[in-house]
Amino acid sequence: MPVEKGREGCRKRQGPADVGRGARLIPAGSTPSQSHKIFSQGILMTESTHVACPHCNAVNRVPSSRLGDHGTCGRCKGTLFDRKPLELNAANFDLQTGKSDIPVVVDFWAPWCGPCRAMAPHFEKAAAKLEPRVRLAKVNTEEEQGLAARFGIRSIPTLAVFRHGLEVGRQSGAMDAASLERWISQFV
Repeated sequence: MPVEKGREGCRKRQGPADVGRGARLIPAGSTPSQSHKIFSQGILMTESTHVACPHCNAVNRVPSSRLGDHGTCGRCKGTLFDRKPLELNAANFDLQTGKSDIPVVVDFWAPWCGPCRAMAPHFEKAAAKLEPRVRLAKVNTEEEQGLAARFGIRSIPTLAVFRHGLEVGRQSGAMDAASLERWISQFV
C-alpha cells in the first residue's frame, strides 16, 4: 500500500479499499484499529458513544473505552448509569431509545400483574450486571397506555429491545436474571 507524506503528524494511505472514498488520515505511528472510526470527512477519530442521561435526557458523547468509568452528565452532573432500570414514559421514551447508541431493553409491565412483580427483582439484578453495555428500562402500561398501544403490547410482561429507535427483538413472559442476561446478550 503506497504511503505518502500528508499533513504534518499524519500520513496518507490509499489502497484498493479506498477507491471512491478518498484517502484516510491516520495519526503518525499508528494503524487503524477497532478503537478508531473513520468518518465521511476522512478524519480518523477515537470512537465515541452517545448516551442519553437518565435524569435530564441530555445526550452525552462518551468515549467507548470509558463507558464503564461511572461517567456523569454534562448538563445535570447526574450519573449516566445508575445500574438500575430506568422508568420511561411518553415524554422520554423516544429520546432514550432513539438517541442513545447503546441498546435499550424495555420491560412493559403493570402493577397488578403477578409475573411482572415476580420478574422485577431479576430485571433489577440484570440491570446492575449489564449496564453500561445495555440500558434496562420499564414502562408501566397502566400509566402509559399510548406506548403500549403503539407497540402492540398484548400480554405482559413483554420485553422489547431497541437500537437507535427501532425494535430489534421481543419476548413475552417472565424470566429469571440468568435467562434475561442470556436473551439480552444476543442483541449486544
